Amino acid sequence: MLMIISLLSGALFGLGLAVSGMINPAKVQGFLNVFGNWDPSLGLVMGGALLVFAPGYWLWRRLGRQQCALGADMPKVPAPVIDKRLLFGALIFGMGWGLVGICPGPALGLLGSFQWQAGLFVLAMLGGFWLAGRLTAAVSDKP
Repeated sequence: MLMIISLLSGALFGLGLAVSGMINPAKVQGFLNVFGNWDPSLGLVMGGALLVFAPGYWLWRRLGRQQCALGADMPKVPAPVIDKRLLFGALIFGMGWGLVGICPGPALGLLGSFQWQAGLFVLAMLGGFWLAGRLTAAVSDKP
């Protein structure tokens, strides 16, 4: 049952990304271009998502629920730690998807369009994940 609900949730999320235009790199770049021809429509999409999510999450926590609707434990939110690794990673992440207009979630949906740019982005993203893992392992191995 969990797999079916996960599949349906992912399909609904992907459909929402496609309908809202978040898998369109030109639309994403238009949203990020605040000093040029700015397109605020994706801000409305994100705000709408928060309006749907936030009250339910708040109510769930207010009722003291420690488990999700399907029985799994609610994930613990770690205390925020803002360090050099976080800032550098956020900078690289933001520059990468901002330059090409593709974020990792919508990139997977964009793969369905069979555009070579989407495939190239996903390969580069996976390479970045691999490289980050290697660099993290190398740094943590040092005394």
